[in-house]
Amino acid sequence: MLLTLQIIRRELQGDVVLLTLAHADGIELPQFSAGAHIDLHLTQDLVRPYSLCSSPKDRHHYQLGILKDSKSQGGSLAAHTLREGDEVQVSVPRNLFALDSRGTHSLLIGGGIGVTPMLAMAAELHAAGRSFSLHYSARTRAQAAFIAQLQNAPYADNVHLHFSDEQRLNLHSVLCDVPANTHVYVCGPTRLMDAVNEQANSLGYQPDHVHQECFSADVQIQGAAFEVVAATSGITVQVAENQSIVEALALAGLKVCVSCKQGICGSCLTNVLEGEPDHRDSYLTDDEKADGDQILLCCSRAKSARLIIDL
Repeated sequence: MLLTLQIIRRELQGDVVLLTLAHADGIELPQFSAGAHIDLHLTQDLVRPYSLCSSPKDRHHYQLGILKDSKSQGGSLAAHTLREGDEVQVSVPRNLFALDSRGTHSLLIGGGIGVTPMLAMAAELHAAGRSFSLHYSARTRAQAAFIAQLQNAPYADNVHLHFSDEQRLNLHSVLCDVPANTHVYVCGPTRLMDAVNEQANSLGYQPDHVHQECFSADVQIQGAAFEVVAATSGITVQVAENQSIVEALALAGLKVCVSCKQGICGSCLTNVLEGEPDHRDSYLTDDEKADGDQILLCCSRAKSARLIIDL
């Protein structure tokens, strides 16, 4: 299901554009929970997921914070060309990064543009009266967006700012100084998420108490050729050494819904009926990968010569 929304406000904060989207007639939007994202359809073939950074309590608009990325494959650059009054199509919200209600305290760590889902999380936690702290790390104060919003928020006392040229984020200190049964949520550059996971592991955090969301990932789709059978569609294709399953199926006339194309959003998740997947994604958990009954078609391959999928 796609929604046609209008950009009712556009604000530029350094290299980040803050887009506010709403129905042209002002009707309520589908509900979402903190950590959710929407797919922004920038052109017919250019679809990108962006985290919602507005409060889930506000049903009349969605807000997205989008960094103009010098390494962009077109998504962020296209988003920055949008202007007030433009209409765009978006998916209904999906949440792959939800808050865990079992945590007595939530530790939110956002690096750079990775702070966007943390804004919605902080708003939801504050509204519910739940304990949390938010740590926002950026290279410099001048490069950081949302500072004024965070400093003026009703939860400003829970916010801690860290800048590489002033006072860097000390993960050991941050992860130690928390109550029992704390759940950690981190989003940002890969190096930050890896560091949080490593530090949390060394401090004895349970794996299911550390949650992360990737904005980008380096994936290698190359490998030995194999056969894919789309059982429902009755299509069989050969996936070449330097080709993704999505590309091979598209050439045979079967279009798969894809968004990130990096194995991080889950939009192309498909059930495996037979064969052994070669997982290259950052979406499935280790246990889910071990089960071998699902695959991300945009980047993963097959260890077996033949893979039958439910498509």
